[in-house]
Amino acid sequence: MEVYGADRSLKGKLRRRIARLQARRAAPRRAGGPMVSISFDDAPVSAAVDGARILEARGAKGTYFISMGLAGQDGPMGRNADAAQLRALLDAGHEIGCHTFSHLDCGQAPAGLAAGDVERNLEALRALGAPEPRTFAYPYGDVSTPAKAALGSRFSLLRALHHGLIDRGSDLNQAPAVGIEGPPGEQAARGWLRRALAQRAWLILYTHDVREDPSPFGCTPAALARLLDEALAGGAEIVTVAEGCRRVGVV
Repeated sequence: MEVYGADRSLKGKLRRRIARLQARRAAPRRAGGPMVSISFDDAPVSAAVDGARILEARGAKGTYFISMGLAGQDGPMGRNADAAQLRALLDAGHEIGCHTFSHLDCGQAPAGLAAGDVERNLEALRALGAPEPRTFAYPYGDVSTPAKAALGSRFSLLRALHHGLIDRGSDLNQAPAVGIEGPPGEQAARGWLRRALAQRAWLILYTHDVREDPSPFGCTPAALARLLDEALAGGAEIVTVAEGCRRVGVV
C-alpha cells in the first residue's frame, strides 16, 4: 500500500504555521505535576495488543485514535485492529479517540468535507459502543485554519504533531505531541520527557505499530517500555489524553 504523507511543500508548511496562530483555545491551567500520555494512531493490531499490554503491566492506559474506515484493514503499519479488538481495548479501560473516518487529511480537504468525515467516524464509534470521544488527532498532523475552526468546538483537545509540551495557555485546538518513531524518535521523545519532568508539564507521545521490526512510523516494545519506565521513575503520571484534559481544566 502506498504511504500518503502530509503536504511538505512550502505552501503546506505555511498553511500549518498560519493555522497554529488562528482559531486557538488556551488550556485554562497547568497540569499540577508532570504527566505523560501515550497515544496510538490508526491502532495497528500490534499497538492494540502489545502496546496495551506494556501499558497495562504498569497500571496505565493509552489513547487510541481510530479511523473506523481502516478498522480490520491492512495498512503500511500492518493490519489495523478490528471491531472486536477495539472493544477489548474499551473493556480494558483504554480511551478511544477520534480520527477522520477515511484518514482524510484535514489540511488539504475543505472544512465541510473534513467535518463530515469526522461525523461519519463518530457514528461508527457509537455503533461500536464507544463512549462519545472527547479527543481527536488530525491525520498526518495537518489542518487548515477553516477545518481547525470547524472542529475545534467539537472536542476537548485536538492533537497535531509539532513538538512541544502542554501547559497553561497551550492551544488545545492544535496540541503538540512528540512521535516515538524509530531510534531517532525514541531519543527525541526522551529529550521532551526530561523537559516535561523538569517543567512539571504534560507531554503527549504518539506512535503507530509496536513490534520488534517496526515500520518507520512505529517503535519497538522495548522502546515504549523504556520511555514509560523513565517517566514513572521521574515521578510522572501516565494518563489518557482525556484525563489530561480534565487535569488542565477542560471537561
